[in-house]
Amino acid sequence: MATTTSSLLLSTLFLHSPPSSSRFSNGSFFNPSPRSLSLYPVRSKRCLRILSKLPLDDTDNDDSPLLPRLSAAAFKPFLLLCTSVALSFSLFAASPAVESAAAFVVTTPRKLQTDELATVRLFQENTPSVVYITNLAVRQDAFTLDVLEVPQGSGSGFVWDKQGHIVTNYHVIRGASDLRVTLADQSTYDAKVVGFDQDKDVAVLRIDAPKDKLRPIPVGVSADLLVGQKVFAIGNPFGLDHTLTTGVISGLRREISSAATGRPIQDVIQTDAAINPGNSGGPLLDSSGTLIGINTAIYSPSGASSGVGFSIPVDTVGGIVDQLVRFGKVTRPILGIKFAPDQSVEQLGVSGVLVLDAPPTGPAGKAGLQSTKRDGYGRLILGDIITSVNGTKVTNGSDLYRILDQCKVGDEVTVEVLRGDHKEKISVTLEPKPDET
Repeated sequence: MATTTSSLLLSTLFLHSPPSSSRFSNGSFFNPSPRSLSLYPVRSKRCLRILSKLPLDDTDNDDSPLLPRLSAAAFKPFLLLCTSVALSFSLFAASPAVESAAAFVVTTPRKLQTDELATVRLFQENTPSVVYITNLAVRQDAFTLDVLEVPQGSGSGFVWDKQGHIVTNYHVIRGASDLRVTLADQSTYDAKVVGFDQDKDVAVLRIDAPKDKLRPIPVGVSADLLVGQKVFAIGNPFGLDHTLTTGVISGLRREISSAATGRPIQDVIQTDAAINPGNSGGPLLDSSGTLIGINTAIYSPSGASSGVGFSIPVDTVGGIVDQLVRFGKVTRPILGIKFAPDQSVEQLGVSGVLVLDAPPTGPAGKAGLQSTKRDGYGRLILGDIITSVNGTKVTNGSDLYRILDQCKVGDEVTVEVLRGDHKEKISVTLEPKPDET
């Protein structure tokens, strides 16, 4: 309605101006006739009152009784003034209903439920703590032989403290020649590797960023989690900006294998919150916005989220990060053996871990564990089969790793082995990995 009124006024002002027969004085000024003004009597009266205050031209001999004579110098201001009057009238002369609906559009505030408001607030408060990590690798151009740095992967991470430490997955940074970290405000910094734990798929980086730009994420606990409670995953899937997915804890105490070493990771959190490529290394939060895990893997043949994602619990991550920040490495005890795949032992009809090699310089070799070998005729002579450690039964390699994760370097453990047709108990002092000494 307001648009129609405005169009009508403008057409009245310009299209219903004096006809060609109306006289112009040297093409410089004009005087509308009474007939033209009669087309819009209400508006003509207002214009008359306005025009009566404009300067006159004494050279005009038109004796029109309705309008004073208008000079050429005042024609442009007159035109602008009349246009403004017409537009203003079209806005304020409309009915109240039309005015509120068309002229002044007022959007009502969006009403959100309590749980929606909590989710929005959680995302806004924790997004500054989540970062985007780009993995760069050195490549040589096949034609120019120029050495270039090209992105070979990406992932997510989060700020651990004000010193610039960033926590992510090891497989996100694996094989990188350089790493770049992008904060929530899109500022980018070169990152250095502080340390990593391949067995648990955890890595710590460090960036030299101002402290006022670093927002450490609130750290919670994962020991008291319950199946069914809500969780939230924040990350950068497929290289997109910060994305939030929600779900529940669908399982606890799961076990997955490290992407780097194949060593099992125990007590993993299973969630149905969508975790896609690029979410790796991002935080898994509870409903209070505290960290309960690191998103690390999905179970999907296609590589996209299928409703089964896995996160390393924060209780496991916390101890690893502390060691990496303090020492740059994780000191984890080992027996110093190489053992056969579980399938091979099952084919032999025995239960336990078959020792393939026990180097004499390692803790198991020093204690006297025997390796698998061949005799002079090429026949295979099985080595010791570990059946228990400290009284805990061992049926496969995962059981052995699980027991060792509860031990420390320097601990003396009792290893029970099946040697030939009899069992023996051997004391072994655990040592760190050779490359961690």
